[in-house]
Amino acid sequence: MSALARYFLSQGAEVAGYDKAPSALTDQLVKEGMKIHFIEDPSMIPDRVDQVIWTPAVPKEHREYRYFLEKGIRVKKRAEVLGEIASAFPTIAVAGTHGKTTTTTMIAHLFRSAGRATMAFLGGISKNYHTNFIQSAEGKSEIARSEKRNFATSLTRHLTTCIVEADEFDRSFLFLTPDIAVITSMDADHLDIYSHQEQLKQSFGEFATRIRGNGSLILKEGVDPVGEIPGRIRVYRYSLNGNTGFRAGDIIVRDGLLHFDFITPDGRFPGFVLGIPGMFNLENAIAALAAGWLSGIPETDLRRGLKEFAGVVRRFDFRIRRDDFIYIDDYAHHPEELHACIQAVRMLYPGKRITGVFQPHLYSRTRDLAEDFVRVLAELDSLILLEIYPAREQPIKGVDSRMLLERVDLSDKKLCSKEEMLDLLEKNRPEVLLTLGAGDIDQMVKPITDLFGTPGKKPSAIDKKERKGDL
Repeated sequence: MSALARYFLSQGAEVAGYDKAPSALTDQLVKEGMKIHFIEDPSMIPDRVDQVIWTPAVPKEHREYRYFLEKGIRVKKRAEVLGEIASAFPTIAVAGTHGKTTTTTMIAHLFRSAGRATMAFLGGISKNYHTNFIQSAEGKSEIARSEKRNFATSLTRHLTTCIVEADEFDRSFLFLTPDIAVITSMDADHLDIYSHQEQLKQSFGEFATRIRGNGSLILKEGVDPVGEIPGRIRVYRYSLNGNTGFRAGDIIVRDGLLHFDFITPDGRFPGFVLGIPGMFNLENAIAALAAGWLSGIPETDLRRGLKEFAGVVRRFDFRIRRDDFIYIDDYAHHPEELHACIQAVRMLYPGKRITGVFQPHLYSRTRDLAEDFVRVLAELDSLILLEIYPAREQPIKGVDSRMLLERVDLSDKKLCSKEEMLDLLEKNRPEVLLTLGAGDIDQMVKPITDLFGTPGKKPSAIDKKERKGDL
């Protein structure tokens, strides 16, 4: 939503909106010139409204949502508006139940660093550009010329490329018509929307059929959408080191970074270095490099861009890195994401004791994937479990964090509130700390960083007051 808000602001529109609570992101949006309020009150809505964009994360009972319907003002879904914008440009769309934010951000960075006219809508904050809406100067001038016509399906050096994160929730990605599509994963998720994983795969299959003309589909090895992919679409497979068209070769770790050869259908290109850690990120990098290669970006530009990639906020995000203490914050909220994060930490810090603070996201996801959560959380050495972040959902009887806690096979495990978390962490002084989840656990990142940033330092009285307000 904030990336779309930034797009409209860049076009000279006055932008206003509602959010449930203030955050570092909403503070930044206000600084950029938007009017944001946090009280559910129709009187806070500006007098003149030409366009209303709604995310399904907001319940339909919301008073301001009802106000627009009663006034006969059309409300468009976020995905619909994103699809309308992207339809005017050659588009690369990245879908997947996990991995899509990092991969999308990598592609946007590769294009931007190669000097390509670029406009990107990301699901996270790029650490290279400190925003989730990336727009090159050339791309900005071209937007006005493109709004009333569609471009040819081939990507060229002369046209702005629109790079978007394609969200499977609520089938949002079916509003997109990309020239190149990437599918990183199709693990069982959003079972409140899809009754079973097969239905989820069918939706991904439908997304693949929406590729324009003779476009390209980049599929992770082993990921197979349900349905027939039209013969006009060129299909490429990627993997870490399998027998696929795009893959990595001769992977080695040197100075904490992954060095590898990038193997394409046209040959092998040595000397690539990934600027962020984690084998799962290397897999994402192969997908991003494939998209760049198919778009004609020279391998020298791809090599340089990948090494300079700094990552995404809250995606394996190092907050503190000292000999005596490591703190990583990660958005992981699906069992596969948790597993990938924990195993990457094990590889980086063998022998160190890992403490994870996890906030489950959604009652339905916790219920549907409970067995997988129990199995993966047991990979930690110490677990601190917070209560479920409900987001758009109402409680489900019998589904809570204690249900998970009792079943996790760990001797060192606790259930605590966010108010108690800092004192508990200070008392236990972990070697390696992970904060994990997609809810409001991100509001605890700064207090934790302040607590452990300088040995022995505690948050000030002001910090404690702000933390209480955030809760």
